[in-house]
Amino acid sequence: MVRCNGMHVSARWWAVVAWLATAAAGCDKKQAREPEPPPSAAATPLPAPSVAAAPFGHTVHAASGRIVAVGDLHGDLDHAKRALRLAGAIDPDGHWSGGKLVVVQTGDEIDRGDDDRAVLDAVEAWKNEAKAAGGELIALLGNHEVMNAKRDFRYVSAKGFADFSSFAPTRPGNSSTGSAGRAVAFAPGGDYAKILGTRPAVVKVGSTVFVHGGILPAHVGYGLDRINDELDEWLEGARPSPPDIALADDGPLWTRKYAADQDADACPTLTSVLQSLGAERMVVGHTVQRGGITSACEGRVWRIDVGLSHVFGGPIEVLEIVDDQPKVLREPAKPHPSL
Repeated sequence: MVRCNGMHVSARWWAVVAWLATAAAGCDKKQAREPEPPPSAAATPLPAPSVAAAPFGHTVHAASGRIVAVGDLHGDLDHAKRALRLAGAIDPDGHWSGGKLVVVQTGDEIDRGDDDRAVLDAVEAWKNEAKAAGGELIALLGNHEVMNAKRDFRYVSAKGFADFSSFAPTRPGNSSTGSAGRAVAFAPGGDYAKILGTRPAVVKVGSTVFVHGGILPAHVGYGLDRINDELDEWLEGARPSPPDIALADDGPLWTRKYAADQDADACPTLTSVLQSLGAERMVVGHTVQRGGITSACEGRVWRIDVGLSHVFGGPIEVLEIVDDQPKVLREPAKPHPSL
C-alpha cells in the first residue's frame, strides 16, 4: 500500500512528481464537455470469438425484488445523493434506507465535477451500509476510473486535484501539489486505486447485465470474469498492466455500439450477446442521452447516462427494475418560484 505521509522521497521520485504536476496543470479545460478518446495504444479492435463463449461465472449477483440502476455521476455529490434518494436507497440525511434494494452504479463516478473524492468516499460508505441492511450497492468501473489510474487527468477540475493533495510527498520548503497527490492516490496499488480494485467492469444481476460502455462478442469470448479479475488485479498493484481489451476503443468501458440508433448491426449483435449470457437486457452508461434515459432494440438495451452531473445539466433519472420490468424514475420538476 502506498503511504505518503512521512515517507522518504528520493530526488528522482520528486522529479517525476514535478513532471506529473506540470503535465496535469497544462490540461485544456475546454475539453471538459468533449467526448474523450480512449488511449491510442490500444486502438486495435479485438477479433470476435470463433466459438460460443461460456456464460458468467462469479460475476453474478442474485436479484432482489427491486433493482435500481444509476448512471454516470462525474464528481457531483449533491446530484448523486438526489439520484440515490429518487431510487429509495438513502434517506434525507444521506444514509442507506433501501433495505434489501440492489443499486448498480455504472461507473464514471469521477472527473469533470469537483467532488471526486467525496463521491468515492460516499459510495464506499453506502456500500457498507447497504450490506449491513441486507441490500447491495454495486459500483462498476468506467473509463474515467481507468484513465485516472493511467494518469490521464485531462478531465480533472482544480478542486479534483486539490482534494488529493494530502497524498503528495513533500520536501522541506516545498508545498504539496494536488496533481501529484492524485497521481499517487490513483496509481495501481495506491489507496484509491485499491478501492477501485474492488469493483467489477461487468456484472449480471438477475436477468440484466450492467456495464459502462457495452459488451460485444469479443468480450464474451475473452471472458467477462477474466476482464473483471485482470482489471482489479492491475488496480490493486498485483498486475503490471491492464488487459488490452479494457483499453481498446471498442472495449467494454469505451464502446458506443449501443449508445445511438444509427448502427444497423447493433441490435443483432446485442441479441447474440444476451443469448450467450442468458440475459434479457443490457444497461449501459458512458454516452449522455440528452432527452433522458432511452431504450432500443425492443427494450434489450437501456441507456442511463443522462448527464445528471451539474457539468452537463441533465435531469435526475434512474432506471428501476421490478419483477423484471424496467421503468424510468425521474425527479419531479421544482415549481417555478412565481407560481
